[in-house]
Amino acid sequence: MSTSASKPFTFKEFSIHQDRCAMKIGTDGVLLGAWASLDHYPDSILDVGTGTGVIALMLAQRSNAQTIDAVELDDNAFEQAAENFENSPWGDRLFCYHAHLYEFAVEIEDTYDLIICNPPFFEKNLSAATVSDVQSRSVADGAAQNARENARFEDAMPFELLVGAVAKLLSPEGQFSVVIPYYREEDFKLLCSRADLFPTRITRVKGTPTSEVKRSLMEFRFRESETTPKVSELTIENSRHNYTSEYISLVKDFYLKM
Repeated sequence: MSTSASKPFTFKEFSIHQDRCAMKIGTDGVLLGAWASLDHYPDSILDVGTGTGVIALMLAQRSNAQTIDAVELDDNAFEQAAENFENSPWGDRLFCYHAHLYEFAVEIEDTYDLIICNPPFFEKNLSAATVSDVQSRSVADGAAQNARENARFEDAMPFELLVGAVAKLLSPEGQFSVVIPYYREEDFKLLCSRADLFPTRITRVKGTPTSEVKRSLMEFRFRESETTPKVSELTIENSRHNYTSEYISLVKDFYLKM
């Protein structure tokens, strides 16, 4: 789901302005914000690469966490997320840092009970035609395109950096929740295992009953569990705009028409 950038995206309990954000509100972020478990009652939450701030705001709605921090590198997205936080019912619990994740991880001494991230993961393998098209844009269009690319391409936040930062910033009993492409699932699990982070829950997401699995919602904790991760599958639509009951149950507290 997406909306026009010129007007705010209105959820049931808050609104998001996104006209200055390279990456707009999409299904991945909303799914992750609704799916992430709060069963361990986190008192402190960190949203990495917050963008519009939608995931942090969803977690503010869902939890009683007193500290909900977000970190964002892009200038415009940082400013807009901060404004979205201030204009929400939970402005006193939300704070956005303008920093690179590496810089943030090095400087912050506190740890978080929940770290959540909808990371950039489109690999930068542009075709010659695409490169030519980008180079031919106006300066203004080119700047906007660059912002979109930085928000979408993994080299703006390598998975290695993300996992390393999580390993430093996550509390011993904390939880890390993330959404990644399904085809990267095994690689990501291996990377996390090297930081002593192990999966406890995985939900694989597909658009329709007949389509391929595209995304993996994953939850990690320190120390390997004696049991295998709880694995499930989520289908979003039975047909165009005919949403499954499982999807509706997950997001109905947020979307106005659910």
